[in-house]
Amino acid sequence: MGDFVLLFTLFKGNFKKAIPFFNFCYIVLYRNQNKGGIMLKKVAVVGAGVAGLSCAIRLQKDGYDVEIFEKDSFPGGKMNTISSAGFTFDVGPTIVMMPEVYREVFEYAGKNPEDYIPMQQLDPIYSIQFSDGQKYDVSTDMAHLTAFLENISMKETLGYYKYLSKTYSRYLNAKENFIERSFRGPLDFYNPKTIVNALKLRTFNTAHNEVAKYVKDERLQKLLSFQTLYIGISPYNGPSIYTIIPMIESIYGVWFIKGGMFTMAKAMASLFEELGGKINYNCAVEEVLVQNGKACGVSSDRQKIKSDYVVCNADFPYAMKNLIRQSTYKGKYTDKKIDSMKYSCSVVLLYLGLKKKIDGLKVHNIIFADDFDRNISDIFQGNDPKDPSIYIYASTKADSSLAPKDKEALYVLVPVPDLSVRKKRWTAEETEQYKKIIFSKMKKVNGLNDIENLVEYEKIYTLNDFESRFNAYNGATFGLAPTLGQSNYFRPHNKCMSTENLYFCGSSVHPGAGVPIVLTSAKLAAAELRRDAESL
Repeated sequence: MGDFVLLFTLFKGNFKKAIPFFNFCYIVLYRNQNKGGIMLKKVAVVGAGVAGLSCAIRLQKDGYDVEIFEKDSFPGGKMNTISSAGFTFDVGPTIVMMPEVYREVFEYAGKNPEDYIPMQQLDPIYSIQFSDGQKYDVSTDMAHLTAFLENISMKETLGYYKYLSKTYSRYLNAKENFIERSFRGPLDFYNPKTIVNALKLRTFNTAHNEVAKYVKDERLQKLLSFQTLYIGISPYNGPSIYTIIPMIESIYGVWFIKGGMFTMAKAMASLFEELGGKINYNCAVEEVLVQNGKACGVSSDRQKIKSDYVVCNADFPYAMKNLIRQSTYKGKYTDKKIDSMKYSCSVVLLYLGLKKKIDGLKVHNIIFADDFDRNISDIFQGNDPKDPSIYIYASTKADSSLAPKDKEALYVLVPVPDLSVRKKRWTAEETEQYKKIIFSKMKKVNGLNDIENLVEYEKIYTLNDFESRFNAYNGATFGLAPTLGQSNYFRPHNKCMSTENLYFCGSSVHPGAGVPIVLTSAKLAAAELRRDAESL
């Protein structure tokens, strides 16, 4: 009390001037549970995935007492690593777009991102190979890109740049009015300004058809629409707004984090602990505790932990089905509702350590199916593609330390149906047979014609692994599909509307999938929590 008297004298007895200062002191010191003499609100975070870590960093920096509960022995969720026989593989995400979003997490905490996640820009951003063997290296350099386009035709070049201009305008609209904005109630969406901006996005067209308005060459159409598979939806059915993905690649480039993507996860975990946060590894959350309509902690396989707020980074459908036990607190997301929702595709992932370097590869490589339309149709109708498109990530082309000397670490991804349409999990026999199909496709790449004899290390993930290891509902690698009916206001919100003091972040909630967008969901969840806390 004496300190307050002393401070009051600094205002020369002017009570009116002193009031704002004392209000600030009250907020900082007295609105929360005791920790070392200073009152701090306690936040329990379920999961140390990318979004969970990012949200935890923000809240810890803001003065909350944050504790993360993670079922694995390492951070990152899908953004983790496999290390064996001298080879190191990223498990999940591999393509770094919008690097400023990655850096912003560290900048928010007052840190230099380069001290945590050293990045380099890639050029070309990827190499594309079509069914006839023709290969194109897609560059972000304007001169190289223009030469590549003009080699097709001047008209197509003009169409491409019109696409960039129009799509950039839509991106700015989406970013300001939808991506970086959370939705609580109907009036946040159903108001004249938001409705007008939504119509300007022209989301009723498909990604492929939108691209076809600007370029007529079928190969260019594929180059500007296949990226919807990054978030697990078909370019022929996915909303046209997702044409912003290739635009973002072209304008902002594609980057690589030294050491691979797991560097980002480790760096965020380290930063969080530097700020005073605590991560409980090997501690699976079994239930989000709710009392009188408010989340009040979590129950792990060890004990019950009380908290003022809960942030859930577990996959939203899994969380609603398994962590929220009482139907009263699920709101509209009943078990039946969760089962009826639409899910993104899954993937088969091969992690291959090769005995030698492969000269014919860039960091990111895409080999299109002979019949791309049929390939996409198979994925979303529940058929394992017999003629798949494949993505090969050769991280060792950017960082040779990820494999033994003169050897190569390859990550090979093939989009396949999720469990909701495939209707059955993968058997060991099916997995082995499908590996042969993937190897057959890889042989079209120069230097991989004898792939079977080059493999020194091998590991395979299917939807079974995404379901069991990461609690991905239906084994859907990218969470809930971002259809029109499951986007923006219509996607699960960052603030739970059926339970107070409960917040969500991750790929299945607003704004959606992809690392930059998931990081944005963490930012929105933290903002929603602060908004509620500061309104008390």
